Amino acid sequence: MIMNNFIATFAVLLLFWFLLADTSIFSSSDGQPPTGILCSEKEKRALLSFKHGLTDPANRLSSWSVHQDCCQWTGVHCDNVTGRVIELDLHNPYDIVSYDSYEMYKLGGKITPSLLELEFLSYLNLSWNDFAGASIPSFLGSMKCLRYLDLSTAVFGGAVPHQLGNLSSLRYLNLGGNELSLENPSWIAHLYSLEYLDMSSIDLHKATDWLQALSMLPSLSELHLSLCRLDKMTPPQSYVNFTSLEVLDFSANRFNCKIPNWLFNLSNSLVSIDLSFNYLYGHIPSSILNLHMLKSLYLQDNHLSGQIPNNIGQLKHLEYILLYMNSLSGPIPTSLGNLLSLRELYLSSNQLNGTLPKSIGRLPNLETLHIGNNSLGGIVSEVNFAKLSKLKVLEISLNSFSFKVNSDWVPPFRLESIAMGSCKMGPKFPAWLRTQTSLKQLDISQSGISDAAPDWIWNLASHMELINLSDNQINGNISTVLLNSSVIELGSNSFKGHLPHLSPNVKVLNLANNTFSGSISSFLCQKVNRDNNLEVLDVSNNLLSGELSNCWMYWQSLTHINLGSNNLSGKIPSSMSYLSQLESLHLHDNSFLGEIPESLKNCTSLGLIDLGENEFTGVMPSWMGEITTLMALRLKSNRIVGNIPPQICQLSSIIVLDLANNSLSGTIPKCLNNISAMAEIDTLDSEYFEALEYGNDYGSYIETLWLVTKGRNSEYRGILKLVRSIDLSSNRLSGPIPPQLSGLHALRFLNLSHNHLRGKIPEKIGGMTMLESLDLSKNYLSGMGPGFAAGFWGVCGVLFFKRTWRHAYFKFLDDMKDRIYVATLLQVNWFCKKFKRSR
Repeated sequence: MIMNNFIATFAVLLLFWFLLADTSIFSSSDGQPPTGILCSEKEKRALLSFKHGLTDPANRLSSWSVHQDCCQWTGVHCDNVTGRVIELDLHNPYDIVSYDSYEMYKLGGKITPSLLELEFLSYLNLSWNDFAGASIPSFLGSMKCLRYLDLSTAVFGGAVPHQLGNLSSLRYLNLGGNELSLENPSWIAHLYSLEYLDMSSIDLHKATDWLQALSMLPSLSELHLSLCRLDKMTPPQSYVNFTSLEVLDFSANRFNCKIPNWLFNLSNSLVSIDLSFNYLYGHIPSSILNLHMLKSLYLQDNHLSGQIPNNIGQLKHLEYILLYMNSLSGPIPTSLGNLLSLRELYLSSNQLNGTLPKSIGRLPNLETLHIGNNSLGGIVSEVNFAKLSKLKVLEISLNSFSFKVNSDWVPPFRLESIAMGSCKMGPKFPAWLRTQTSLKQLDISQSGISDAAPDWIWNLASHMELINLSDNQINGNISTVLLNSSVIELGSNSFKGHLPHLSPNVKVLNLANNTFSGSISSFLCQKVNRDNNLEVLDVSNNLLSGELSNCWMYWQSLTHINLGSNNLSGKIPSSMSYLSQLESLHLHDNSFLGEIPESLKNCTSLGLIDLGENEFTGVMPSWMGEITTLMALRLKSNRIVGNIPPQICQLSSIIVLDLANNSLSGTIPKCLNNISAMAEIDTLDSEYFEALEYGNDYGSYIETLWLVTKGRNSEYRGILKLVRSIDLSSNRLSGPIPPQLSGLHALRFLNLSHNHLRGKIPEKIGGMTMLESLDLSKNYLSGMGPGFAAGFWGVCGVLFFKRTWRHAYFKFLDDMKDRIYVATLLQVNWFCKKFKRSR
């Protein structure tokens, strides 16, 4: 009997050991250690019902099978003791930055009430999915065990259900990034356990008592109300009871007030305050020094004025100070040198003056220094950077600094980004840059360098994303250099030789205003350049010669081309039809000839065409009216004949039409008033001007046109999108001025001079209220009344509305009066002397 018991016991132990040895039996399908606890059938059915209501394009929930324990399903977590489902985490693992993956992995569909069967669920995360504007289910307010609820950026819509106020155990609530609204937030006060609340982008502009409701949450430590259309920060009472608040984010609202004093009563807890991108005005109050624990201060992009508090250095814990894009004035406080924890300092785009304090050089943890675009000046030397060993970003451009360091200076830092445009550091090329082997971006434009570019700069540049050496007098031959940076700005220097080689990484190449020479075809057709991804090519104002070869099929990624002001000749090749993404084309001021080719018709994205100052012949192509994206057309100073095709009136988006100095005949099309961009005032949005401005990660490339306005040949660059101009001067146009022209109410410049126009000046031309310049001279026009109106509005009207013109005009008359007086006096004296001699 004893022996039998022993054998039985031994057998059980042996079996147990065998099972332990076979770990696969106890392992879950995803390799997780065994729990030994199975989820309940009731909760499994509830989860399967929930899955049935969802859309799942990436099959993320493939493990949700009836044949597997639901505690082992993706995103499901169970209690180790009871086996009850306590967490459901189905957030999208990708955000919008990884757009393709985000689109694939986002869940959608309907959230079914079967979730109510998960009685012990304390954690629910459905963020970064797409529920197509559906309402947040009100039944979620019945899930009393919820302590964590994240529905952010999941495309919910409608009103926030007040039933969420029943979740008294909730500690974390994130509804941000949805298109929701909330008019009565009083229910939020019932969430007395809440520690984290994010309602960013929820429309709260009708919620008058939002601050009162939120201030009743005793445990709240983090509050995010960005982009909520809030316009008031007036407290409901003299004291706001945020006793535990550490992080406050009210950024990107509509506050049009001073910084309220109640914020500075939160001194015991507040570590981060974000009031950026509002309309705050007034000074930064000195009472901000009460926030002893403050680590982050975000006040950028407001209308704050006055000086930065001198004693801001008393806030010893500050790590981030962002005050850029305000109207702050005065010097940079020297007390900033006491902030030994400071990591980022952004003071750019203000009205600060004085010098860069030497105390800044004492900040051992400073990583980012942005003070560009101010009125700062003086000498910057090694002392200003003495202990900045962690500095990664240096942005001091658009000031009046003189950078003077020893030629053998070795900086304590290894920068990743340098922006020192307009900082005088020449005439020698700065040798200390050679030590900055971690550079990704370098801008030393307009820095007074008149020296040869050293070979080592191109080795450094091969690892950079951006290099900008423009507006200096840097010289050298870079014909054999292989350029590798994504954005290359070498314009307005003295570089020479053939155009350089490009790697496939280059997207923007600006070599304008140099002395590059040689055949353009050798650049376009050589094999080393064929595998390119170039989007912007500007080699204007150089000495390039030859014909445009038929190699444009290798440059199909180009969107902006400027070959103007060179010595190019021949016809436009048919291969330019491959440039389907082309948005702007400058071939002006060369010696191109022949007819404008129909191959350009295939460039259907063109927004700007400048073929001026060439020798093009033939008629103006009617197909140009089919490029509906066209905003600027300049064919000035060619040999184009025939009528202006009526199809030109289909260009509803055009803002510049310059056909001057050709041999055009016939009448002015009566349909020009169909050009809505010139007929309607302020109707164009920012996306409309994309062809005039190429944006990239490091700045933008701005399009330029030379136009004759007000009798002067002027370059229009940044303000080109504001121009509305028609120039048909110096042609052979005949007939009357169409009265329909007076319907172009947005037109600023109109030049019809030096033609054969006859008849009366249209009576309503004086109603063109935006007109700044009108030239109808050298024609055969008549009629006294309308002519007087046109003359009055073209001259006196402009003088009435343009103060600078008015001052200049009357100064001219005053000077003319003096000249006439002096001339008359001289004539009288001469006559008197001659009269005396004759007697």
